[in-house]
Amino acid sequence: MADAEHTEQDAAEATVALRESREILPTIEPIDVDTPPVDLKASELYINRELSHLQFNVRVLEQALDEEQPLLERLMFLLIFSSNLDEFFEIRVAEQMRQLKYGREAVGPDAMHPQKVLEKIREICEVNVDRQYRILNDIMLPALEREGIHFVRRGAWTPEQRAWVEEYFNEKLLPVISPIGLDPSHPFPRLVNKSLNFMVELEGKDAFGRETGMAIIPAPRSLPRLIRLPDELCEGGDNLIFLSSVIHEFADTLFPGMQVKGCYQFRITRNADLTFDFEEIEDLARTLRGELHSRKFGDAVRLEVDGRTPSHLIEFLQEEFSLPAEHVYRVTGPVNLTRLMAVRDLVERKDLRWPPFTPGLPNKLKNSDDIFAALKRSDQLLQHPFQSFSPVVDLLRQAAKDPEVVAIKQTLYRTGVKSDIVNALVEAARAGKEVTVVIELRARFDEESNLQLASRLQEAGCLVVYGVVGYKTHAKMMLVVRREGNKLVRYCHLGTGNYHSGTARLYTDYSYMTADDQVGEDVHKIFQQLTGMGKIQKLQKLYNAPFTLHAKMIELMQNEMRNAKAGKEAHIIIKVNGLTEPKLIRVLYEASQAGVKIDLIIRGMCRLRPGLPGISENIRVRSIIGRFLEHTRVYWFANAGKPTVICSSADWMERNMLNRVETGFELYGKHAERIRNELGYYLQDNCQSWELHSDGSYTLSQPAEGEERFSAQQQLLNELANS
Repeated sequence: MADAEHTEQDAAEATVALRESREILPTIEPIDVDTPPVDLKASELYINRELSHLQFNVRVLEQALDEEQPLLERLMFLLIFSSNLDEFFEIRVAEQMRQLKYGREAVGPDAMHPQKVLEKIREICEVNVDRQYRILNDIMLPALEREGIHFVRRGAWTPEQRAWVEEYFNEKLLPVISPIGLDPSHPFPRLVNKSLNFMVELEGKDAFGRETGMAIIPAPRSLPRLIRLPDELCEGGDNLIFLSSVIHEFADTLFPGMQVKGCYQFRITRNADLTFDFEEIEDLARTLRGELHSRKFGDAVRLEVDGRTPSHLIEFLQEEFSLPAEHVYRVTGPVNLTRLMAVRDLVERKDLRWPPFTPGLPNKLKNSDDIFAALKRSDQLLQHPFQSFSPVVDLLRQAAKDPEVVAIKQTLYRTGVKSDIVNALVEAARAGKEVTVVIELRARFDEESNLQLASRLQEAGCLVVYGVVGYKTHAKMMLVVRREGNKLVRYCHLGTGNYHSGTARLYTDYSYMTADDQVGEDVHKIFQQLTGMGKIQKLQKLYNAPFTLHAKMIELMQNEMRNAKAGKEAHIIIKVNGLTEPKLIRVLYEASQAGVKIDLIIRGMCRLRPGLPGISENIRVRSIIGRFLEHTRVYWFANAGKPTVICSSADWMERNMLNRVETGFELYGKHAERIRNELGYYLQDNCQSWELHSDGSYTLSQPAEGEERFSAQQQLLNELANS
């Protein structure tokens, strides 16, 4: 932990040193650009997917060094890095290790062998985990200390504070904690994925005469990892202690009559991916329920240990978890940093957070109580979180109450069991309307919630289906069928994000609401494909994966090539979360060679190498990392001055284009112009954008001399939100 006596100058020097350490970050191997290969399938033209994903996490970590952002928000970025890294190991690293374990090595277009991928992951993670803890100890904690937010170490507890902590231990901790002595009748316990545990060295014999020398203390998962000391016991400010400090202080209480020689934190990360043999599945929900428990106890993929842990204890843990040394990370602080996010609830310091804002509303929705009438007059395009998600919820709420509404159909991927969306669907079903819900049970890490959601909807009378086995339903669609006079009118919502009010305040996404007949007919046909069976149906205004979306993207790019060769305007702007699909990348390379200007705004993984002479010199790739998680998927094609603009639920990845149910919806007129303007903001951003280089490294954009800072997200806040 950081010493409270650090000065501001010390912190400033530490910040500079950590920023400069970017220069020594391991990057992806560069290629020889002097003789670029002609074969656009050549492996050296592709960045490894896993390493690109890891570089995104590094960019998140860098936000903790951005002094333009509020202090507690910088701390959150530091902790989000931990959360992201957890999932990276649980899924990405676990898959590479699984391939090696079973001799099923598979290489992507970059041709990098899984063993080499793991070596590079270790190299990058070792550097950046060390940087993370140095940022925490040398910069963040001293800065928080200066702001009156104290993480009080055991050695600094006053007698009164220690007495309070001891009472807390006796009342809250002791009744639920279960220390485990290790001997032949008490073998090493099966520890839950990502749980906090302590390795204890003991001396002496217990009541039965046993002298094993070692024990495990699993920290109770029901207790918070951060505890606030009562204000009356402190000299001002916010005073927090770690649960781990409490356990360290009173560990000897758990082993009466024995001496605790050492107590060391550790945490194990396990393979948390769920795999299915789809040919063997008869009931997806039942199969999923059976598999969820195994996620907590998959194969070990990473061991984090307190840096002070003796080598012989680390070796003991390695043997128990069957992990080689390259999967062990020694850290200089708490091993479960993600749980520090609780500081947001324990510390009320609005001055150290981003200023609040109220999402805006278009005038035509703000001034209308009847959302059906508003949509009959004009389509609506919303961008969250700058504009409110409430019209989407209101559409469903009004539909639930409206006696003229006869049917509602909805896809749900991540939403939550008690969300406003779900409450409205339940209300509609109980009101006697035909409610059909397509729930994607396999939304990673939301499977259990989605199973509960399915049960709640079924109990209310909704028809619940789970889409198509083998193809995740990732499309974001809502269809409301309303009787108006002698005909049925369809109202639709299509989105790039999830039906989740919480993420709508954190993720950037587009919502399109319309009463267009052809759009309604297309959405109806896609729902028929999901709930029934039959051949592919031709759509009029929508594109859908895995059938037409991928081919349409290639068609539109080839059209830009023809325009470029004919001397017409040719420009492509793609904004997605990931770009990994090899064929789309090859066509982008071909478009660049044909002279098409290409701007790619890729938040996370990007396999494409920009800036290669003769191959991708017309391609620029940037990643925006800021207050909100960039989540919009937008495809813009100049089309010789008559732009084609498509919003979609799909990233440009294999899984989205070829193995999921996705939708793409074209926008026209003022909506298309608005999209182009907003994409322009992202291309203009000079303070939260990172430029990708051909070697796989990223550089943070900086305003030129005399140039003002420009943040796309801040500009959208200024234009669309209410202060």
